[in-house]
Amino acid sequence: MKLFLIPTPIGNLEDITLRALRLLKEVDLLLAEDTRKTTILLKHFGIEKKMISYNKDNEHKSVKDIVDKIKGGASAGVVTDGGTPGISDPGYLLVSECLKNNIPVETLPGPTAFVPALVNSGLPSHNFVFEGFLPKKKGRRSRLNRLKNEDRTMIFYESPYRLVKTLAEFSSVFGTDRRASVSRELTKMFEETKRGTLNELYNYFSEKTVKGEIVVVVEGKMA
Repeated sequence: MKLFLIPTPIGNLEDITLRALRLLKEVDLLLAEDTRKTTILLKHFGIEKKMISYNKDNEHKSVKDIVDKIKGGASAGVVTDGGTPGISDPGYLLVSECLKNNIPVETLPGPTAFVPALVNSGLPSHNFVFEGFLPKKKGRRSRLNRLKNEDRTMIFYESPYRLVKTLAEFSSVFGTDRRASVSRELTKMFEETKRGTLNELYNYFSEKTVKGEIVVVVEGKMA
């Protein structure tokens, strides 16, 4: 009777751990954000396992049934499309409910996109704030205004379709000369990290067709 949060590679499959592979084989229930993507991972490592779909669209209505199964003696593992469950991905709600029901929870260390992006940015990494995805519409500007005087390095996730607009908003709120970096396709064949001022990054990506998942790291306000 236990819940395991199992990180999976964000791109390069060599980044999976031996412990993660063992648990993917051993757990009674494997909860996957997208069963099609997890099937590709399992097949690569020769693992056969039935999965249960567990994502942002069904987690609220399925969490009680999952908790009941674990209380009945099953071990369960949670995986997302890539990275550590609960970091801008499903996981938090199930962990919270398991803890309320005295179910042990164990989280494996492993891949997550914002850590290599932060370290690779060249910006201060000893003290930072992770913002994840900003609101798409309502509350977006007010969130940015609250961060205007943040002196820690700030980390954001963004889609390639909104990157240029977001860099323009960052320039407007934080200032065009604020240092930043944009990392995309981390650990993959076309990995890229571009560093510069927000204005330089805006000009650079305005002229490109951007693909892949994006991490934007922005310098905190200098005293």
